[in-house]
Amino acid sequence: MPQLNISARLSAYGLPLKKALHAAARSGASAVEIDARNVIRPSELTDTAYRQLRKMLDDLNLRVSSVRFQTRHGYDYVPRLNERVDATKAAMRMAYRLGCNVVVNQIGRVSDNAESAGYQQMAAVINDLGRFGTHVGAFLAAETGSEPGERLAELLSADDNVFTGVAFNPGNLIVNGFSVEDSLRALSHHVQLVVARDGVQDLAKGRGIEVPLGEGTADFPQILGTLEDRQYRGWFVVGEQGDGEAEVARNVQYLSNL
Repeated sequence: MPQLNISARLSAYGLPLKKALHAAARSGASAVEIDARNVIRPSELTDTAYRQLRKMLDDLNLRVSSVRFQTRHGYDYVPRLNERVDATKAAMRMAYRLGCNVVVNQIGRVSDNAESAGYQQMAAVINDLGRFGTHVGAFLAAETGSEPGERLAELLSADDNVFTGVAFNPGNLIVNGFSVEDSLRALSHHVQLVVARDGVQDLAKGRGIEVPLGEGTADFPQILGTLEDRQYRGWFVVGEQGDGEAEVARNVQYLSNL
């Protein structure tokens, strides 16, 4: 496999934007993921702000891998749904302006009943956002973890005329008791981004817990091999809120060593 494309999640640093960008550059990452709720909101990205951000990125030889736009509720939750959809579309426009084509969100739990009202509503929203992505040039990527990958794949494959991607998060799948291998097999053609997180099932506590990258049961060499079979050339995003610079740098090094 060619050298991995590794990106750092800016919100992991807990720093102002400029300092976080410098920390990401020091870590060895070649791109960053921008949080469109807590770092830069779409409404704040004026033409001037866009030019300033592009200059900072260029000066540090960084790109934008993805925009994370985590809504408070999924697209199966009716109250204020139209507002969430419109806000997601604004984040997709923002991503395109920043030179990337991936907007990450946890879309909500996909029901195991395809005939239920919640499932049908989510499918309608996903198809709407898929069509919008084709129009604007940036696509929604549903983050894995709330359901087995096979069920998410069924939702995303329901309409051949639209495309919604996947942000593959093995840590989330492990924590929630789902198979990483089976999920990746079902979703590999949809994967636009890999959220490099790890986890284990804690038998003593009877639940899954997230652990540092490389210390859990996520088999990253196997994940890389499966994605290489699909000629995946997207980004691997490291870091989560509160990690800090040292932990992000460690995660970058772990993936680089693979």
